[in-house]
Amino acid sequence: MTASASLIAAVDAVWRLPRPGPDNLLASPPFVALSELCLAEYGGGKPVFALSTALRSLGLPCHLPANKASLSLDPESAANALDDAYRRRTTLRRHLCPLDLADEMPMLSFGNARVADFIADDLARLFNAPRLARNFHNESLDPKRLAQFRWLVVEEEIALDPRPEARAAPFMYMTLDRDFGEIDPHLGRFPPAVERVLFFLLLAPWERWSTMQEVDWRGFRLPWIYTVDDDLFIRPSPPPSADSLTLEPWIVQDQWGDDIELERPTVLRLDDDAASGLALFTDDAWKELEGARATDLFETPIAHFLVRAFLADGMDEVMAHMTAIEAAVSLEMDHKKWLRPKPDPHKAVSSATDRVAARVAAVLNDATSVQDYKDLFDLRSTFVHGRAGLQKVSTKRRVMARSLARGVARGLVDLALKGPRPRADVLSDLLTRGAPYL
Repeated sequence: MTASASLIAAVDAVWRLPRPGPDNLLASPPFVALSELCLAEYGGGKPVFALSTALRSLGLPCHLPANKASLSLDPESAANALDDAYRRRTTLRRHLCPLDLADEMPMLSFGNARVADFIADDLARLFNAPRLARNFHNESLDPKRLAQFRWLVVEEEIALDPRPEARAAPFMYMTLDRDFGEIDPHLGRFPPAVERVLFFLLLAPWERWSTMQEVDWRGFRLPWIYTVDDDLFIRPSPPPSADSLTLEPWIVQDQWGDDIELERPTVLRLDDDAASGLALFTDDAWKELEGARATDLFETPIAHFLVRAFLADGMDEVMAHMTAIEAAVSLEMDHKKWLRPKPDPHKAVSSATDRVAARVAAVLNDATSVQDYKDLFDLRSTFVHGRAGLQKVSTKRRVMARSLARGVARGLVDLALKGPRPRADVLSDLLTRGAPYL
């Protein structure tokens, strides 16, 4: 649909405001007239902050410096975009995630995500560079430098509040009789859509592919996420800088033999198995994981803690991996014996640590994992209880914690794909299978 003639005329009147614009744009007669017209045509409450945000993103001429006047859309195009913003009921949210320190890897596409390289022009389109330039005159996007890195892109369709002002300034619509300090235990550092994708990628054996475990077992780092929202009523965040990612000097020689200093991304080298292993992370594999996560086996926060471990450093990383294992294969009855069935078919395996260790061994089909888990559990307990004698955690132990947690999570996916069963029944079977490993 196209905007009405009255909307185009009202936008044109705002567009003719002379630079540098009124002291208070929101109180200027052309803006007030446009705001009242939008309320009459579309409803949803009188827009103030929402309309101001949209106009700036469309290139309000009086807001732009003279040398950037070309960024402004013409009044008709701006009115059409404004009309579309009012009529749409969903928005596309695109999360752009730089894979800092990533080595060469195959391009991946699964679900609503992809891992890919982009040329500067394509990256500028993903970031909506013109919109950023209209909003941030002194902070420019540098797509050429950012295009040196590999990217994870996650997209999701989000339902919109029909009130533009609630989208532009949600804080104004919060109820005051709420606990502003409350914690949602299931929320992570990044948007849930991104963390779901991260969990999928973290099922890959990065620690096994790493050729630089002493530096980092990870195949990449994710220092930040930039979210692009197609909704005109939501103000974009300032553009990110390539300086926030890891670059190193790179000296090359020109045709005359003179040194030229350039830069290139620093990478964590992976072995040759990484490419073929990552090629298995397909859309079918993603669908299998989504199916597995819908079963009882993933009712506990396994994914939450595996992602926390990836994002953490130091002892917090080890602790998160150990918690992921406990979330995956422990039951309340392991610690509370009175909850166990009578008679207890696993009476010989009394301690909670032994019961978890047995299930780990059963999932991994590996007898050595029993002692590995017990050693790590002892390390964890020494740290938590502040006992003396805690030594520095070796690379071997750090990687071992990651390997066990990743292997157990991967194993539960495979078990879930065999068909839905109560979680307690599956873990009981694992204990039966794992007890002989003790």
